Amino acid sequence: MEPNRGALSDDLDCMTARPLRVLLVSSHPVQYSTPIFRLLARDPRVNIEVAYCSLQGTEAGLDPDFGVQVKWDIPLLEGYSWTCLSNLSWTPRLDSFFGLFNPGIWRLISRGNFDAIVLFTGYVCATFWIAIASAKWNGTSILFGTDAHDLASRDHKRWKRWVKTRLWPRLFRLANAVIVVSSGGAAMMRSLGIPESRIALTPFCVNNEWWTEQADRADRTVVRARWNVPKNAVVILFSAKLQPWKRPQDLLQAFARIADLNAYLVFAGDGTLRPQLESEASSQGIAERVRFLGFVNQSGLPETYAASDILVLPSEYEPFGLVVNEAMLCRCPVIVSDRVGARFDLIDEGRTGFVFPCGDIVVLSELLRRTLNDRFLLGNMREAVREKMISWSPTQYVAALIQAIGEAAGRGNQTKMPSDG
Repeated sequence: MEPNRGALSDDLDCMTARPLRVLLVSSHPVQYSTPIFRLLARDPRVNIEVAYCSLQGTEAGLDPDFGVQVKWDIPLLEGYSWTCLSNLSWTPRLDSFFGLFNPGIWRLISRGNFDAIVLFTGYVCATFWIAIASAKWNGTSILFGTDAHDLASRDHKRWKRWVKTRLWPRLFRLANAVIVVSSGGAAMMRSLGIPESRIALTPFCVNNEWWTEQADRADRTVVRARWNVPKNAVVILFSAKLQPWKRPQDLLQAFARIADLNAYLVFAGDGTLRPQLESEASSQGIAERVRFLGFVNQSGLPETYAASDILVLPSEYEPFGLVVNEAMLCRCPVIVSDRVGARFDLIDEGRTGFVFPCGDIVVLSELLRRTLNDRFLLGNMREAVREKMISWSPTQYVAALIQAIGEAAGRGNQTKMPSDG
């Protein structure tokens, strides 16, 4: 049989071509991104450098949404090459246009001889536009995207949707490749007129290996004893900021409707709604079965999921929802609202979880009752959620991102991994 000379040539190119030199620009170190950066740093197809606009998160600071001092307790700056750009903003912050003003990005791109720039800052940031201008000036390929799956904004302001409808088609055409994190995001980009060939689905993920290892070490009985929860009870978990757009009050009200079950509700997180939730639990007569853990750092989350039976994420605004990934890796099935982006790819109805209409407390309570009353169903779902995550991992993310970078830089075939055959 004659060899496939085209495929053989591609494989030789892949092995002999120099690595693509790539600059990854990020607003600040994020616990979900650093494992990806470490994987990329070890991949022979790319030579990466990470440029941070701020080091927020590596030192303790007040998180305005959690309402407490936060410092992530996992290493964020190890295992890859990085630099921190000087932020010349008068009022440094992550959530305003001039809060990140790093003009040094222009020189870094101009002198770095990069094949591609990947922007993770978001476009509502001055540094994003400086990087775009520099990349265009220097003829460097650009990749950026969004985790959104629709045009809604967190504050529901109509003018923002109107602006996005007109701005986003022009904005994303500036990119050589548009990165999306879910199939819902890909569909949105197609609806905006972005060509399919320029849309790259990079599965939004966490460090699967770390989460599974930590969860498998957890002792459910010990964790529940710490919570003062019986080992034979069913535990419903809410793991997120206690903020209005997360709608924790919906879960509390749904739980009150099933208070006759041997169930407990655990809130892992903090925020402005905590006093209101505590008061409502008391007024509903269910305070004895509700636990508020406060902010739980990364190292404490695997055992929190592992000691729970089902995670509920009732958000009205949730571009993706990585807590779904975390829970599923820890064998914890999920119920999410139809505003959660993870539903597109991770929720197989009745197998890995359920989806309910956002704000529909009756439907949510019925789903909880159905699930919690069926221990056989819960057992099957615990196995199914872990299995589902095999195909939604950092390995798939890195493969998709490098392929997108290669195609954007004109070297698509050279960034495909050689086939085993």
